[in-house]
Amino acid sequence: MTLGKLFFLRLKRNFVSRWLVLGIDIFLVSCSILLAIGVRANFKLERISGYDVYFALPTIVFVYSIAFFIHKSYFGIIRHTSIADIWRILKANTFAVFALTFIVTAADYFNYYYLQYISISFLIIHFLIATFVLVVSRFIFKTAYFELTESKQSLRKNVLVYGAGKLGLLTHHSLTQSGLYKVIGFVDDNRSIKGKSIEGIPVYSSKEVLDSAFLKKKGIVEAIISIQKIKPQRKREIIDQCLALNLSVKTIPPVDQWINGELTAGQIKEVKIEDLLGREAIRLGKGKIRKELEGKVIMITGAAGSIGRELVIQSLYCAGRKLILVDQSETGLFELEHEIIGLMDKVVGAKTDYQIHIADVSNEQAMNEIFSKHSPNIVFHAAAYKHVPLMEQNPREALRCNIKGTKILADLSVKYKIAKFVMVSTDKAVNPTNVMGASKRIAEMYVQSLDMHLKKQGLESTQFITTRFGNVLGSNGSVIPLFKKQISQGGPITVTHPDITRYFMTIPEACQLVMEAGVMGLGGEIFIFDMGESVKIIDLARKMIKLSGLSPDTDIKIEYTGLRDGEKLYEELLNNKETTVPTHHPKIMIAQVRNVDHGMLKAELERAIELNYQLNEFEMVRVMKKLVPEFVSNSSKFELLDNNKDVLYQ
Repeated sequence: MTLGKLFFLRLKRNFVSRWLVLGIDIFLVSCSILLAIGVRANFKLERISGYDVYFALPTIVFVYSIAFFIHKSYFGIIRHTSIADIWRILKANTFAVFALTFIVTAADYFNYYYLQYISISFLIIHFLIATFVLVVSRFIFKTAYFELTESKQSLRKNVLVYGAGKLGLLTHHSLTQSGLYKVIGFVDDNRSIKGKSIEGIPVYSSKEVLDSAFLKKKGIVEAIISIQKIKPQRKREIIDQCLALNLSVKTIPPVDQWINGELTAGQIKEVKIEDLLGREAIRLGKGKIRKELEGKVIMITGAAGSIGRELVIQSLYCAGRKLILVDQSETGLFELEHEIIGLMDKVVGAKTDYQIHIADVSNEQAMNEIFSKHSPNIVFHAAAYKHVPLMEQNPREALRCNIKGTKILADLSVKYKIAKFVMVSTDKAVNPTNVMGASKRIAEMYVQSLDMHLKKQGLESTQFITTRFGNVLGSNGSVIPLFKKQISQGGPITVTHPDITRYFMTIPEACQLVMEAGVMGLGGEIFIFDMGESVKIIDLARKMIKLSGLSPDTDIKIEYTGLRDGEKLYEELLNNKETTVPTHHPKIMIAQVRNVDHGMLKAELERAIELNYQLNEFEMVRVMKKLVPEFVSNSSKFELLDNNKDVLYQ
């Protein structure tokens, strides 16, 4: 190992002492004086006077040293030299040259003999040389450091940086300084910079680099997207193109998430699953939501679930006066309370009170006690059983929780004159093929018919609103966490069918829809999202494997298990008898569904609830099919009922 390499390895473990940097700077300033004297004399020795050196050297060195102290030009870490460090050097040198000009002028005025050998023209020449030498020295040391100390070439990742703008350049600097990456090129389709280079790094078009031969030749294994305002569709295109060529993909976090305002290689993130949706995030008016919820008593059922938990957090941000949190999961509520405690000071201080109730929504006595005690202004009903195969095996529980629980809460909302009742539903309620979807459709029908009944009676009472959306990314029991777990275990990934598709949205989007519905709803509506294109589950599985740096079918096997009981190949947000009405938000619509007689539906439900555990499960499901004629079972034992069922509503 060379002496130079040992020196720079020492620098790697310990930052160069500021005093050493100051000493080097003073030495370079001294050398610059000698060079400036030579330049001024046109490098002719006979024209150089010993007095030039004797008087100029100590005076200029002293003033420049003071300038370095004042402007702290030696404080920067040499291997992280940036424009800010260069600016400090420039300020220090400018201060020094002006100070020296003043001193020389004053000396001349007072006929001070010893400084007559220093002219203003000499000071300017020295300023230019010293500034150049100090700046160049910084970059020489920086380059030498990386050349001598960075990891072996085989251990560094060769990467492409998408985006040759300011952010792309910052990304390049961060990656280089980490010593873990080597930027092979920038990728940018801006014709004005295509074919050029930035800091010695070539700029390619996306067409040039997305070629397996090019990637293999350059040894490129990763692409980093460094474009802040990139459209989701374009981002998904880049991700898809990279994954197709077995490149791993990462992204740069938003600027407001940088640590201390600086980007480091450690902050570069894996691509999020929501980036694969390829549609614009649905954004709603948070100001209106806050205005509606601020100072209100808000009751949230299913508070420990994925949607309920996010509703709690958003309600904290909206400064609700009191939160009534209901769930039957003791562990879930325990974890939720700890999360609330951590957020309280950060979000709203001590303004929001909260009460936790471990209770089942189908327990009418418990629910009545909660309503009478707290008198909520608005109810967000997110409690439900949602797993299709489990509800297919336990239809009585689907009726008890999803139907009976909703009916109890809706009736109590009327009794206690709750202003708004917002129910969380699902796209599985549309043309249901399973017990879970049918139970949610019946719950929708009940709250809608109750709202219509109240309006017909001329009663100024509760407004009942429903929100309907698809699968929620990252929610408990969703396919994303399952795939992640299967990948971490080495596979296989299990997919029920090669053609199965689903709509997806993020948890914040889902919760904002629920809350926005509470603001804009007047009662009786079913709000639905424009959720973009449905996603093929097998494609999602393959992309997740590739995002993990593995190869589908080679590193991680994919197995098809067959459709589960009641499972659809594809979901719908509307059935063929429904139409939509637009709202003020282009991504939100209102589904127009058939009207249901409330009295008849209520009587049927009360009878079904009463006989729930007296009837066998086939008789129970027959009642559901009678209430929801479009309920046609799929891959289920209850298909036997579809050829012979009574129909209550057409």
